Amino acid sequence: MEWKFQTAEGLATALRAGEVSSVELTDEAIARIERDDTAVNAICVPDFDRARAAARDADQARARGEVGEDRPLLGIPVTVKESYNIAGLPTTWGIPLHRDYLPSEDAVQVSRLRAAGAVVLGKTNVPLGLQDIQSFNEIYGTTSNPWDHGRTPGGSSGGSAAALASGFGALSIGSDMAGSLRTPAHFCGVYAHKPTRGLAATRGMVPPSAPALPTDPDLAVVGPMARSARDLMLLLDVMAGPDPLTLGVAHDVRLPPARHERLRDFRVLVLDEHPFIPTGSAVRAGVDRVAQALADGGARVERHSPLLPDLDEAALLYTQLVVSGSVARFPVEAQERLRTRVAALGADDRSLDAARLRGMVLSHRDWIEADTRRELHRHRWRQLFAEFDVVVSPITPTPAFPHDHNPDPGERRIDIDGVEHPYLDQLVWAGVATMPGLPATAVPAGRSPEGLPVGVQLIGPMYEDRTPLRLAELLEQRIGGFQAPECETGA
Repeated sequence: MEWKFQTAEGLATALRAGEVSSVELTDEAIARIERDDTAVNAICVPDFDRARAAARDADQARARGEVGEDRPLLGIPVTVKESYNIAGLPTTWGIPLHRDYLPSEDAVQVSRLRAAGAVVLGKTNVPLGLQDIQSFNEIYGTTSNPWDHGRTPGGSSGGSAAALASGFGALSIGSDMAGSLRTPAHFCGVYAHKPTRGLAATRGMVPPSAPALPTDPDLAVVGPMARSARDLMLLLDVMAGPDPLTLGVAHDVRLPPARHERLRDFRVLVLDEHPFIPTGSAVRAGVDRVAQALADGGARVERHSPLLPDLDEAALLYTQLVVSGSVARFPVEAQERLRTRVAALGADDRSLDAARLRGMVLSHRDWIEADTRRELHRHRWRQLFAEFDVVVSPITPTPAFPHDHNPDPGERRIDIDGVEHPYLDQLVWAGVATMPGLPATAVPAGRSPEGLPVGVQLIGPMYEDRTPLRLAELLEQRIGGFQAPECETGA
């Protein structure tokens, strides 16, 4: 049997039945990586010797009957985003200054993978500092999209999405603050889930040499990536929960069940327009395909609601918050130059460029004000989710775009149906879920006329992650899910 694109759930069933061993799965995955990854460059830090040892241990544990619900990933090959600490492997975030940094202990999520029995094949590529919608850096080079090597797989979890689409392991873990899980899934035709903020512990997913502390980042989350919706839930159950170092003070984060089990019971709001950027025709078609499938399945589907928070204000707020965190360690001299530029802005300038500039010099007082406005948005989302169960929207305005390594992102452009738009403006759709901390599941929604994958996101209520995940599973049953890239199938 061909195991290359089998789901984690399918592999677990085969392992339990004795149809295959973990050693066989691991050796097969390693052979694929060694044969095929030259073109894609998804696996930037292989860990094959330890993977083979872990696979042998998994087979021995299974032979001894040591298989329980606490080891749901026993013997399953997986990958890990480079930004997670793994003892003995470099964690660089693509930053040349830190190319030799070796952490001494695993990130909490890597520890959870190992405890669940997973076999870690290695680490996947990222952009410099995790701050791009592509995945390239001076240390590890450029990761390409398995569907078209001239295009990006997305970022910053682009290596993980490319690995999944190439059949390099059944699961991966990544992170998301500006669509870093969802955009690569959309570009590569796989699944990803951005959990509710705070649901999954992040310790050890920190910049190189930074202390691995049980902090709660303002916008960033860690989450699962897979080739099926059910696998997302399988991996999220492994990842969810407070950090062991804070168990005495953490809130109970056990997830409630999905609001509904049947498609016809779901109430869905569909969005395809944003005030700051147009939606390309290929992505709009993907949104429409999902909306039609939902309606055909009996779900209540609406296109407009007065309960929807103001997307214009939300985008400006998100932009300021995400930028303020990204530049917090800028040199003082740079801050002074930025303040001069901000002072020259017109008071009525409500562009995204102006929001980015203002975010770069946000004072603590201004941040508190922004955080207060965020709480108002969260309350509006609570009101909306009293009437709807899930919101469907684009992830970015286009499918995967060609590699663009211009060192100044401000000079890059994104082509939307023949019209150029500022490169960074495409982040606004990711911010719809990120700013208020909502869960969002990226699902395949078809192909563009050029044959590229197109995905959409299913945004759910806070701490009700199982609701969009269940809808993702029901959609997969109706319209299909992951498809292997044509260059992989020989079509």
